[in-house]
Amino acid sequence: MSCTTHSTRAPIGFFEIAAADPGRRAVIDPDGSVLTFGELLARVNRVSRALRSHGLTAGDAVAVAVHNGHEYLELMLATGQVGMFLVPVNWRLTPAEMLYVIHDSAAKTVVADAEQARTLPLESLPEHRFVIGGEVAGWRPYPELGKGESDEAPAERRFGMVMGYTSGTTGNPKGVRSTAFRDAVPEEVIGQLYGGLVTRYQVTPDKGVHLVCSPIYHAAPTGHAYAFLQLGHTVVIQGRFDPEAVLQAIEKYRVTSVHMVPTHFHRMLRLPEEVRARYDLSSLEAVIHAGAPCPVPIKHQMIEWLGPVLWEYLASTEGGVSLVDSHEWLRRPGTVGHPTPNTVVKILDEEGKEVPTGEPGTIYFGLEGQGPTFEYHNDPAKTAATRRGNLATVGDYGYFDEDGYVFLLDRRTDLIISGGVNIYPAEIEQALITHPAVADVAVIGILDPEWGQSVLAVVQPAPGAVTGEELTAELRAHCARQLASFKIPRRFDFRADFPRTETGKLQRRKLRDAYTSSQAS
Repeated sequence: MSCTTHSTRAPIGFFEIAAADPGRRAVIDPDGSVLTFGELLARVNRVSRALRSHGLTAGDAVAVAVHNGHEYLELMLATGQVGMFLVPVNWRLTPAEMLYVIHDSAAKTVVADAEQARTLPLESLPEHRFVIGGEVAGWRPYPELGKGESDEAPAERRFGMVMGYTSGTTGNPKGVRSTAFRDAVPEEVIGQLYGGLVTRYQVTPDKGVHLVCSPIYHAAPTGHAYAFLQLGHTVVIQGRFDPEAVLQAIEKYRVTSVHMVPTHFHRMLRLPEEVRARYDLSSLEAVIHAGAPCPVPIKHQMIEWLGPVLWEYLASTEGGVSLVDSHEWLRRPGTVGHPTPNTVVKILDEEGKEVPTGEPGTIYFGLEGQGPTFEYHNDPAKTAATRRGNLATVGDYGYFDEDGYVFLLDRRTDLIISGGVNIYPAEIEQALITHPAVADVAVIGILDPEWGQSVLAVVQPAPGAVTGEELTAELRAHCARQLASFKIPRRFDFRADFPRTETGKLQRRKLRDAYTSSQAS
């Protein structure tokens, strides 16, 4: 007598899990309210159908400027099953900055928090506008998006993606569009992309808990939250980062994974020892970090506290480069890891030739057999400028050691990363140079023990300008009228001239090195 054993495959991805286990907790909002997988799936399907009812089709964009909450993940899933682009908008930007992203992306629908919606001129927005967290004239309440639509999955499902906005040190920000999975359906992508992202951290599959403690518009923390949700984990969202509240949440919800930046580490380590010892953090399996160089002593302290659960990676909106776990990092402090599977990484000089082991150069990357998998929206010239053959770069500068580990020397030549947030010097310089007391200006990042880097504006005063505290206050107010608060320089210095080339070009690296040397001495 023989018998046949039938194996059943476990559900994979949000849509399968929601159908198989609708009562499982999907999202816990900052106010403690819970949304199950089944409830979230029904809402996602209604929103997808509503977007189509409003005339949007695959390839169209939905701009989202919302505070931390389930709505962002809901919109990612809704646009992600009908081939649309979700465009995150940093709600801390000025109205003009937000409008630039909305217009450049050609968004046909905008969803915003009430605080931001009140600042945006209706005549500059698309017809379909939905507001979260309050009533605003000219905006419909967000719960109305999908009201009356069917809970069933929409027809002709197709994978959609996030188009995040980033930029180099010159020009306006550009949307980064993935060129992969253009014709795929969601389930085809989940296993390859999101399943691979999560499993590389060696977490327990299926029923874990992922904590979001960063702004939800940031690509990395939200991308990870989305990926863990696809694995069936519950996503706990906090309204803002508070070091002790993070510890409380880890203990309360038995959090297994969290994404942070080094600034978070610094703030948590500043908590009194008795406070840190008060909470049970033993559930943690993966503390994932990126977004800024992590000081070696800080990372050592975090591993000593939490154990070897830290994972660090080097990546950008444009793509991933490398990954390292705690054990490897402890053997090579400072590394950002080996190239990730199926990723080709090369260090090239200015002529595009590979540099010898241990020598610095520009980091180029691409997927094996595919090359770069991104392009800049409406900017083929910028896209082409990143390419070297079948590889691309975002300007990171580093080297390989003899065992093939990547070490990062400079996070793009001029880019400032403060608390995990990218700040572009040219944008601040363009604001300051319009002030009549400014003859020239250079904005650089200087070392900051809490933020990693902080913004310093070095100003060459115009003839007759009187430098001092009054002018500093005036320049700071001038910036505040044009820039988001996190871009305003924390410090202003005045000097008669800058280091320049023979052709008069500012040598920003020399200026930055001078301040770095003075900080070290």
